[in-house]
Amino acid sequence: MNTTNLNELHGLLAIIQSIDVGVVVLDRDYSVEVWNTFMENRSGLLPSQVRKRSFFELFPEVDEDWFRRKVESVTTLGTPSFTIWEQRPYLLRFKNYQPITGLEDFMYQNTTLLPLKGIDGRIDQVCLIIYDVTDVAINRRQLQAANAELQRLSSTDRLTGLYNRGHWEEMLRLDYARHRRYDSQAALVMFDIDHFKAINDNYGHQAGDAVIQQVAGLIRENLRDSDVAGRYGGEEFVVLLPDTDKEGALMFAERLRYVVEACEVRHEQHRIRFTISLGVADLSVPSNGHAQLIEWADSALYASKSAGRNRVTLHRL
Repeated sequence: MNTTNLNELHGLLAIIQSIDVGVVVLDRDYSVEVWNTFMENRSGLLPSQVRKRSFFELFPEVDEDWFRRKVESVTTLGTPSFTIWEQRPYLLRFKNYQPITGLEDFMYQNTTLLPLKGIDGRIDQVCLIIYDVTDVAINRRQLQAANAELQRLSSTDRLTGLYNRGHWEEMLRLDYARHRRYDSQAALVMFDIDHFKAINDNYGHQAGDAVIQQVAGLIRENLRDSDVAGRYGGEEFVVLLPDTDKEGALMFAERLRYVVEACEVRHEQHRIRFTISLGVADLSVPSNGHAQLIEWADSALYASKSAGRNRVTLHRL
């Protein structure tokens, strides 16, 4: 090798050692041949400690079968292969030492596998390049979490944590469309807290809010995963029960009426007991749209209140 080639090789090695990415060269037996400063600093292992040692022995956390398939693809096709942190957060479990992004204890990584051809044109080695993308990953995750929280806030009622009217009415519209297409069953339960104005007048609005929150909690305790509960406004609530016939809806409504009647809200020195009145609309009855179901449930609720409150009424045509 002439002086020019030696200088080029020396310069190339200097670059490999100084760049802020991990560089590992493996032979076809997955033994380490090149180990740059990035790898030394992150692993705590010197090049002399890793040279000719098995990559899988050094990093037992690596999925060996998966990594071998990736390398075999690179050597067979002669083309690079890539992984990104969204698919696989890391290849090698390096600790995250960045103070700003110290929310995670490991380094997120993108990786590249490159085929390395020898003088004879054969691929006898692969180069693994590891990129530290922790900042990008954590920023993305924080943004996703923030967007999810904004979505949650836009669809839920702040006092109760139940869905707000806009969201549950859209869910009702979608379920109504599903019912029309597949002839599925569903029911809508609407109810409000009896004599709620008297609660506010006698105990104050904070007590009224406590009562509303207690009711919301009881609703959640009695829901299935598929049910949709929301606050209609004020002291009025709705529950959409997909795949439920009128008998099932009446059983749900009666159970909810009972648990509310049995509960007690303690506010300051007061013990507040209260009841609810409920109306049920059956989706299997022919209707003009989801808005008519709301009208029917509301009409059944009004009938419960007119009949003395603390009861369940099924809307009938």
